[in-house]
Amino acid sequence: MDYLESKRKTNFCGKILFAAGLTTLCIIFLKQSPGFSSPSQFSRQQLGVTHVLVTGGAGYIGSHAALRLLKDLYRVTIVDNLSRGNLGAVKVLQELFPEPGRLQFIYADLGDAKAVNKIFAENVFDAVMHFAAVAYVGESTLDPLRYYHNITSNTLVVVKAMASHGVKTLIYSSTCATYGEPEKMPITEYTPQAPINPYGKAKKMSEDIILDFSKTSNMAVMILRYFNVIGSDPEGRLGEAPRPELREQGRISGACFDAARGVIPGLKIRGTDYNTADGTCVRDYIDVTDLVDAHVKALAHAKPGKVGIYNVGTGKGRSVKEFVEACKKATGVDIKIEYLSRRPGDYAEVYSNPSKIKLELNWTARYTDLQESLQIAWRWQKSHRNGYGSP
Repeated sequence: MDYLESKRKTNFCGKILFAAGLTTLCIIFLKQSPGFSSPSQFSRQQLGVTHVLVTGGAGYIGSHAALRLLKDLYRVTIVDNLSRGNLGAVKVLQELFPEPGRLQFIYADLGDAKAVNKIFAENVFDAVMHFAAVAYVGESTLDPLRYYHNITSNTLVVVKAMASHGVKTLIYSSTCATYGEPEKMPITEYTPQAPINPYGKAKKMSEDIILDFSKTSNMAVMILRYFNVIGSDPEGRLGEAPRPELREQGRISGACFDAARGVIPGLKIRGTDYNTADGTCVRDYIDVTDLVDAHVKALAHAKPGKVGIYNVGTGKGRSVKEFVEACKKATGVDIKIEYLSRRPGDYAEVYSNPSKIKLELNWTARYTDLQESLQIAWRWQKSHRNGYGSP
């Protein structure tokens, strides 16, 4: 009996030792494999590689910026909660740049400080391009608290995370809406900021947070105040695809294309009694390709302890009626027009003086033919009738 019991114990111990040995061998084997032995390429610095966090990188402008950064051999992390962005745009980028260490997408809400800090803790970023924001003037007047939370509060979360984790470069996506309705045109960077809608006010508050913090830190800050964005990737890989429920609040280009495709019966022009040449609003329309180029140049010129503030526009104002005529020619469709009363929070005339960004960053808008920009965007719209597909 003692002999049998002793034998059983010996066999049991042998099995334990065998299992332990096998486990050890497996761990050694795994550690020797490339994927286990080294941390994620996004979690460590690499000589000659700049890692940029693009917030809102699934959105219209953010996805175009991510595309340009990837083409220029930057490492890119996109963070987006997809409330306004399109996962389809991210998939396009992933297919274009499938190599390890080039692009990663993180689904997260910037309003969740714990999640944001986790992202910064697990990744090593060299710079942040902060695009993420709700961005419709009319909607901001109807739901102002959402705009202050999404824009101002979330920017505070991002800046605090940057400070906590030693990320020293910020390129901030701001807007001409911070100027409100200036008495003089064109708008320079020294034009007083007096926003007249919650969107512009929330953006200005975000600028103030960034500028105040920059005075106590060595952060490199670039603030780009841009005007009305149009166009899409000239090679047809990306475009603008707002959610159907947001079409009423969206950009005029999207409404023009919807009318041309018959998605809506016609185009609604809000306000014909402004103090402008033809009574409709005047805006400075900047092509998204030019806008992204300005961001890349801003990143290249960002210097520790320095703040750069720049208007990004063409320097030429075009009326809504002019825009509609260009859209008709670009699409080849005689779009039906309906004239309505003014939209709350709108202003009569806004266009830029872009001389400062030309002088300091050597940037000039190149895609300044309104009809051509709309034709490029229209090609993408025609071939993507459902945008990027289901959200």
